[in-house]
Order: sequence, then structure tokens, then C-alpha cells
Amino acid sequence: MLQAGDFEGALLELKRILEADSQNPYAFNLLGNALWELDRLEPARDAFKAATLVSPAFLGARVSLSHVLRRLKDADGAEQEARRALALFPHDGEAMHALGLALAARGKRGEARRSLEGYLATNPEFEAATEVRGVLEMLGLGEDDDPLDIE
Repeated sequence: MLQAGDFEGALLELKRILEADSQNPYAFNLLGNALWELDRLEPARDAFKAATLVSPAFLGARVSLSHVLRRLKDADGAEQEARRALALFPHDGEAMHALGLALAARGKRGEARRSLEGYLATNPEFEAATEVRGVLEMLGLGEDDDPLDIE
């Protein structure tokens, strides 16, 4: 359903799955993804948080939690979750990406550049790499401690 873009249908099915198994981190993560796609960020945050509580080493959920916290203007929380992800998986490109964006949102431009350059070194997909190169360019345009708001 998610791949087909039926996010409302996915919500119903995932809620049914979670009623049957309230400890299913994959269902919580997928629920967070569906809610993200519907731009329902607070419930998405709660779903990703639940996935990380049930499965603390669930990298995808932790990275997604970082992104949603940043979008909710909780840059401190976003940085904290990205750092937790990197503590578990030190060379993970997606965690480096999340950390770089969180650091940019906090105005830590030098650290953000290093993290995003580390992400690029993992050879991400073309579209993601192009986006990050744009962010790196924007990081060079402001003062070193100016926060950068990235949707």
C-alpha cells in the first residue's frame, strides 16, 4: 500500500497490525513513513519513537525520527537521535545525512559540512547526492553560526 501511494489505506492496515502486535517495530516504522507522507509530523514522530523504543538499534526508524524532529523544529532532538544512530552504526551514510541536516538546523555549519561530506563519500543515489551538494552550497552562504532551515 505504501509503495502504491495508498497512505490512508496503509494507516488502517498498520493500526490493525499494531492492535495484534503492539511490539512490532517494523509496523511502527511503516506507520511513521505513512504519516510522514501525509505530512502528519507529530504522529509520525510518535510512531518512529515507538519503533526505537521497541527496537533501540532500528537504524531506519532512528534516522527517520531525527528527520521528523528537525522538521518539527526540534534540532537538538534531531541531532541527538542522529548521534545515537551513528553510535550504533558509525559509518552509516543515512545517519551522517541526518546528523548533517540537524547540525545545519542548529547553526553548526562546520560540523554539518563534515557530516554531509561524509555522507557524500558513501556514494548515495544521484538525487540525494545532488540535494546534499545544494545544502553544502547553502552552508557556505551564511555566517558560521546561522541556522539553516531545510525542509
